[in-house]
Amino acid sequence: MTVHTDYLFFHTKKRREIVRITDQVAAIVSKSGVREGMVLVSAMHITAGVYVNDWEGGLIEDIQEWLEKLAPVRSDYRHHHTGEDNADAHLKRTIMGHQIMLPITGGKLDLGPWEQVFYAEFDGRRKKRVVVKVMGV
Repeated sequence: MTVHTDYLFFHTKKRREIVRITDQVAAIVSKSGVREGMVLVSAMHITAGVYVNDWEGGLIEDIQEWLEKLAPVRSDYRHHHTGEDNADAHLKRTIMGHQIMLPITGGKLDLGPWEQVFYAEFDGRRKKRVVVKVMGV
């Protein structure tokens, strides 16, 4: 079995940003040489997530609006008593999840016809990373 680890780095311009990373993950899978297996994609920060969905602008805006309703930016979170101001980012990350597992078949990501991989940043404007761990034969 082969295990290959690589990293993606992000420094978003905005505090909240959704970044399509399908091509970068696919390139790492290709580089690994794994033909059959799985790839783990995991945000390594507690205010960022990774998810799979459709790459459609309206849906991305709907997701951001939905997250804001569930975990709005506001000043009265208990977490802010520690000197932080990003409690909503932690909550949004918890809702979206921090990692995904994707199948590899024939040396390629085996995604559905509309599925794309996204990095979701909820407290950006600083350097962050995602680990991509490819495992298989």
